[in-house]
Amino acid sequence: MYSQVQPSSTSLTDYYDHVPPPHRLAEQSYGPSQEIPLTTVTARSTAPYADSPTPTRTHFGDRRGEFPQAAFIEEKPKSRGNRKKWIFGGLAVVGILVVAGIIAGVVVSQTHTSSSSSSSNTAISGDPSRFEKDSRLKQSFYGIAYTPENSIYPNCNINLARSTTADVVTDIQLLSQLTSLFCQSSSSLKRIRLYGSDCNTTAMVLEAVQLTKVNMTVFIANYPDATDNGVAYNRQKTAIQSAIQSYGTDHIGGLTVGNEFILDYLDANGATDPNSATGNAGAAILTPFIDDTRTMLKDLNVALKVGNADAGSFFNSKVLADVDYGMANVHPWFANVSVDDAAAWTWNFFQTVDVELAQGLSNKPDMSIAETGWPTKSSDVGNESNGPSTASEANLQTFLNTFVCQANANGTEYYFFEFFDEPWKDQQFGGVEGWWGLFNSNRTLKNIEIPDCSSS
Repeated sequence: MYSQVQPSSTSLTDYYDHVPPPHRLAEQSYGPSQEIPLTTVTARSTAPYADSPTPTRTHFGDRRGEFPQAAFIEEKPKSRGNRKKWIFGGLAVVGILVVAGIIAGVVVSQTHTSSSSSSSNTAISGDPSRFEKDSRLKQSFYGIAYTPENSIYPNCNINLARSTTADVVTDIQLLSQLTSLFCQSSSSLKRIRLYGSDCNTTAMVLEAVQLTKVNMTVFIANYPDATDNGVAYNRQKTAIQSAIQSYGTDHIGGLTVGNEFILDYLDANGATDPNSATGNAGAAILTPFIDDTRTMLKDLNVALKVGNADAGSFFNSKVLADVDYGMANVHPWFANVSVDDAAAWTWNFFQTVDVELAQGLSNKPDMSIAETGWPTKSSDVGNESNGPSTASEANLQTFLNTFVCQANANGTEYYFFEFFDEPWKDQQFGGVEGWWGLFNSNRTLKNIEIPDCSSS
């Protein structure tokens, strides 16, 4: 049962260092004995949450936090980096290396054995589709957010392409044991979302899916930059074209153009409202990339959905009206919500902000939660608490226990953030930024128990 969420009584930290537009947050309150209603979900409709109640807006806030209508107070500047650099900072394709030439029998050290240390130097041999399953892992997540190791520009690991591919094979083996949705007809379908296509990311992931022979659907992505006149976009577009031509689209669920593009544009221009003149100026840069992506896919004679990802309260209506799906980053940690209230807050926020906005548009784009999770530690004491709760494995366990199976049961599409820790984020930003994984960076499972949703 999701716990009751109480409005905050003090100003909360805005992860993005500015006051959010007040019309973007709504929240529903449930009584102590009430559960979030569960619905039987079959095929996905254009009105995905039609059977859910319409929550009542009670107070305002940002996609990372709920705010009373009081003066904003910044509390933790150290861990508030510009999130456009946070995930893919500007990944670059160092060569459109198509790994289709890698031999079809690949084995990577297995979950129990090789996961005890980093596999960055693992050789490729054997049959990667035959791997020992880890009994600790459960196919309970709708999807997982994933960034391959060594895929951050300008440090693309091109000289270790084979071992990097081996790493990705290991990751896909592990991910295939974590993601599958039991309450829908496609119960064997596994899902991951990517953030960009630099550093050969798309080709390596699709190659690994083919080699492991898992039924994995990948939401590939292009991570454009608003300031480079399309250089990053076109570089990744070329990589995407090459990957599609080499691997086809059987394992591609959609192509996401932009991650927190509007949020970053507003940050860079001192604005807060995604539908203000400034927000629309950002949309005027992003929508041509979206439209060009559609043209590219048409030229390739493939039919793929095209979407956009942004912070949950920073979707621009013009952008959302131009896509088939929207993916919202919704983090209770950055909302200064207690871990006991985090699951209910996440569901309430997503329903009342993102789903509601999408349903008000003529195209009614499908909506999912692109990121939600809980950090397990902080690099410094000052950032180890979000106010009511700490960053810890115990609190990650609480969020897993209260969110995952319940979200599956009520039909929420979400991508848990994230697969493994990314220490480079800690080195660059500090705080909790590098420590959101279910796994440590060396691919060992943290001291947590994956929920078993098979009987939910």
